[in-house]
Amino acid sequence: LFDSWVGELSPDDYRDYVMPYSKQAIQIAKQSGVPVIHFGTNTNGMLEQIRDAGGDVIGVDWRIRLDDARERLGDGVAIQGNLDPVALFAPWEALQSRAQQILDQAQGKSGHIFNLGHGILPNTPVDNVKRLVDFVHEYTSR
Repeated sequence: LFDSWVGELSPDDYRDYVMPYSKQAIQIAKQSGVPVIHFGTNTNGMLEQIRDAGGDVIGVDWRIRLDDARERLGDGVAIQGNLDPVALFAPWEALQSRAQQILDQAQGKSGHIFNLGHGILPNTPVDNVKRLVDFVHEYTSR
């Protein structure tokens, strides 16, 4: 369940007007037997509510530290994220440093899926994406 605009709502409006339908959609999707990822941007103010909607994996954007999100979400769900897509335009050393910071925040905790904190942007340097994928695989295999 991918909701790029959910963070524009207040936590109360999310709870009252969106969460019941998110729960319903997630319950239907879970009938297929595959894990359900629930992602929204700018969800810092409603992160626990997003979790309580029932996804197996909670995607977070770059506006919250991964370790803070993990602490708030608990160990009952996996967490996905949370590299700022703009970082892919940075020089390799800066990109690698940011990716390593995220991976270090996840270290020792199970259930982390490294990903962008939102979609890939137009004109993103493909070589940086390839290098990032290789780096994440290499760094996490240590």
